[in-house]
Amino acid sequence: MSESTKIKLKIGDIAPDFATVTQNGEKIDLYSILDSGKKILLVFYPADSTPGCTTQLCGIRDLYKEYSDLNVTILGVNPGNAESHIKFIEKYNYQFDIVIDEDRQIIEKYGAKGFLYGRPRIMRGVFLIGSNKKIIYRFWGQQDNQKIINILKEL
Repeated sequence: MSESTKIKLKIGDIAPDFATVTQNGEKIDLYSILDSGKKILLVFYPADSTPGCTTQLCGIRDLYKEYSDLNVTILGVNPGNAESHIKFIEKYNYQFDIVIDEDRQIIEKYGAKGFLYGRPRIMRGVFLIGSNKKIIYRFWGQQDNQKIINILKEL
């Protein structure tokens, strides 16, 4: 089992802002996306192209149209580099971006840094953020995409 860091963002908290680039070098800013009226699903995962992470992101890929129709921007987050992210996206045909967080600043802000058997690791989880910048939903572990879609439909 994983032991998380001390940051404990809760539903209703204001999501921490960040600015970074995507795998293609496109500059993005969380609050700018939210200010455009979009919601964001931040997807934290330990590593590109590993079995559990592939399953996690393929689940999102398979429901991407539903997320898109509900005005949600999806951003994958892990400490990998652009080359690794591009290969992962191309191999599995992901329609969403994976941001560059090699310095782990986003991971730190969201408390996605944990430990497994005393070793540091990135925790698998999601944050759904509304256009009002508040956290609507968060879950550590393998997310249930249909549950997230249902939450979005109820908003």
